Amino acid sequence: MRNWRFWGSVLVSAVLLWLALRGQDLSKTMSVLRTAEYRYVFPALVLYFSGVWVRSVRWRWLLSPMGRYRARSLFPVVVIGYMANDVLPARMGEVVRVYVLSQRERLPKASALGTVVVERLLDAITMLLLLAVAALLVPLSGAVERVALVAALALGVGLVPLLMLVLAPDLTYRHVAPWLARLPTRLTNRLSSTGAGFLTGVRVLRNARVVGFALALSVVAWLLEAGMYWTLAIGFDLPVGAPLVLLTLAVANLATLVPAAPGYVGTFEVGALLVLSGLAGMDRELATGYLLALHAALVVPVTLLGFYYWTTHSLSLYKIRREASRGMAPVRVGTTPVD
Repeated sequence: MRNWRFWGSVLVSAVLLWLALRGQDLSKTMSVLRTAEYRYVFPALVLYFSGVWVRSVRWRWLLSPMGRYRARSLFPVVVIGYMANDVLPARMGEVVRVYVLSQRERLPKASALGTVVVERLLDAITMLLLLAVAALLVPLSGAVERVALVAALALGVGLVPLLMLVLAPDLTYRHVAPWLARLPTRLTNRLSSTGAGFLTGVRVLRNARVVGFALALSVVAWLLEAGMYWTLAIGFDLPVGAPLVLLTLAVANLATLVPAAPGYVGTFEVGALLVLSGLAGMDRELATGYLLALHAALVVPVTLLGFYYWTTHSLSLYKIRREASRGMAPVRVGTTPVD
């Protein structure tokens, strides 16, 4: 069953990548890649990893009701999670990150998972906010509007039950209890215990100060990543301004909601091309060359650093898979960076 899911995601990525490259002069795309100014890669990566650091600070704040954690200690865990998302199917990076944190800090996995869900919701809200700001300056095409609508609906589907669980846990339990009563007692006890831990993690949503600050950090992190997009675009002599960069960032990342192969291959390119080529009317080969380089810059360095942290933490993929099979499923709420 897992193999079918993996190969299904690979097929989705292959089809989307084919759609992105269909009808293009690939020799022209390669020429774009050869003639680009790659001296802009280093400052672009500085902006990117600064954003990863800000996300570590954000996670520290979301974990604050459960203990004192240092951003310096959380940064390697975040990087390992991004690496796992880039090399493992089904967004296993979230499971890996929760597992690593629980091993290092002795924090219940379900509670850590709850904070990751909150992170994903904050990311989705930030993407929609950036898209809305950009839309004030750049008229949206029908395709981009549909992406935004689907993302908003997905956010609502994930946010409403989560808020009910946080703000009215007793009412939520009364609705769930009849279904739990039909399950074996052992499974019911396990679900109740996991649910209690998960509620501990998402209960941070009751703290307006923490959530407000975490949302502000989300905006800062994504703006730093937008700076990476813009900096690398200079090296390709790509005519983009701030609104177009924000739209590209938002739509490309919202497109990764579509289940695909590790590293978001295909979904990222199709989403970004909807903006650069479909909306802005840029040359497709120029836009594609830029996006291939950008995608590599988003994936390769953080993956290499993640592998380094993986080896220094002496982690076991077998144990992580066992945790996933025991019920700690990957999170697909909201969106993530291509990391």
